Amino acid sequence: MFPSSLFDNPERLNRWIEIAQSSFLPLLKGALTYTLSLSIISFAIGLVIAILTALARISGSKPLVAVARAYVSIIRGTPLLVQLFIIFFGLPSVGLTIDPFPSAVIGFSLNVGAYASEVVRAAILSIPKGQWEAAYSLGMTYRQTLQRVILPQAARVSVPPLSNSYISLVKDTSLAAAILVPEMFRKAQEITATTYEPLLVYSEAAFIYWLICLVLSFIQDRIENRLDRYVA
Repeated sequence: MFPSSLFDNPERLNRWIEIAQSSFLPLLKGALTYTLSLSIISFAIGLVIAILTALARISGSKPLVAVARAYVSIIRGTPLLVQLFIIFFGLPSVGLTIDPFPSAVIGFSLNVGAYASEVVRAAILSIPKGQWEAAYSLGMTYRQTLQRVILPQAARVSVPPLSNSYISLVKDTSLAAAILVPEMFRKAQEITATTYEPLLVYSEAAFIYWLICLVLSFIQDRIENRLDRYVA
C-alpha cells in the first residue's frame, strides 16, 4: 500500500529524490569526520585499557585483580548510554565539564576497554603454559616473555573477536548523538527536523552504516585469512 501511494504521487517521489541527494553528502561527511574518527580513537585507547586490565586480572595481585574486576563489572553492568550521560551531563554538577567529542571518546574507550579486556585475557590464557616455561628456560623475564612470546600469539587469537567489537563500536557511535556529537546519526536527526522525512533520512543513514560495516567485514576477512597462513 505504501509503495503504490508513493509512486502514484510524482511530487512526493521527486521530493524524496531531492532530499536523498542533498542529504547524502552531509551524512557521509558526518560518518567520515566523526563516526569513523570517534570509533578509531576510542578503540585504540580502549585496546590499551583492555590490555592493562587483562594483565591486571592475571597478575595474581589481589588489589589489582579487585580493581580490574570492579571496573569490568561496573562497565559491563550498566548501559553505554547511561555512561555517556554520566560523563557529559553528570560530571558538570561536580565542576567537571567536558566537551561532547572528548566525553564520547572517554565513554566509548572505557566501554571498549572493559569488554575487550575479557577477550584479551581469554586469548592470553589460551596460550599453553609450556610457552611460558620455554621462555623462562631461555632466561627471559616475565615482561620479555609477554612481549616476545605470549602477546604476539594472543594477538592472532584475539583478532576475530576484537574485529567484531570494532564493527559493533562503529554502530554504537550513533549513541553519541544523544550528547550532541555531530556524527552521522546526529546529522540525520538534524536533516529530519527540517525535512520531516524520518523514514527516508534514517534509512539513508542505515545504508551508510551498512556500507561501512561491509567494508570493515571485508578487511576483517582479509586479515584473518592472512593470519591463518601462519597457523600450522
